[in-house]
Amino acid sequence: MIKLALRAVTAAAFLVLPLAGPAAAQSPARLAPLSMGDAVNLLPAAAESRDGYQRTSFKHWVDADRDGCSTRAEVLIAESRTAPTVEPGCKVTAGEWYSYYDGQTVTAPAGLDIDHMVPLAEAWDSGASAWTAARREAYANDLDADRSLVAVTARTNRSKADKDPSEWLPPLADARCTYAADWVATKLRWNLTVDDQERVALAGLAGECGEQQVEFEPAP
Repeated sequence: MIKLALRAVTAAAFLVLPLAGPAAAQSPARLAPLSMGDAVNLLPAAAESRDGYQRTSFKHWVDADRDGCSTRAEVLIAESRTAPTVEPGCKVTAGEWYSYYDGQTVTAPAGLDIDHMVPLAEAWDSGASAWTAARREAYANDLDADRSLVAVTARTNRSKADKDPSEWLPPLADARCTYAADWVATKLRWNLTVDDQERVALAGLAGECGEQQVEFEPAP
């Protein structure tokens, strides 16, 4: 499975972008400015609760398309800047990855984690607790939106843990507007909520991000 690109692009206002094929009428891609809080204001507000959360509630790193590659391997293959070395069993052993959270280049997959842009625990807090097991699995293995899953250094991923942007931001300052756009896009894609503290943090970031745009396609 190939991850579809979901990039920040420049536009003056909220747009609806047509897609090829019959899916266009069902889940059109959408584009909104991060600055001035436009995209942030699209997020529904709700108090968060972690009651009942277990990481095992989100089955992840599956082989959804049965091509022999797990979700982790799919992300590593898609995001390598050079042709990756893939051994039998879809074991990725070498490549070149840019961890945009901290600006580090990594050539050994063992040094990378695949980060859920919106962590599983945060997704649970924000609405996923009410989902079916199948939808939680789809969320945890979302290869159809480029920034839902991202290869980053293990150190930064573990520093982030399950924190939202009011509690953690990438150590590389130049990455923070991209990170905010990716976070908002993921929450909009999956119709996840934000709490008051999170919204304030995102609005503060949005005000510093110039022409940064948020592009997302609602999940099926």
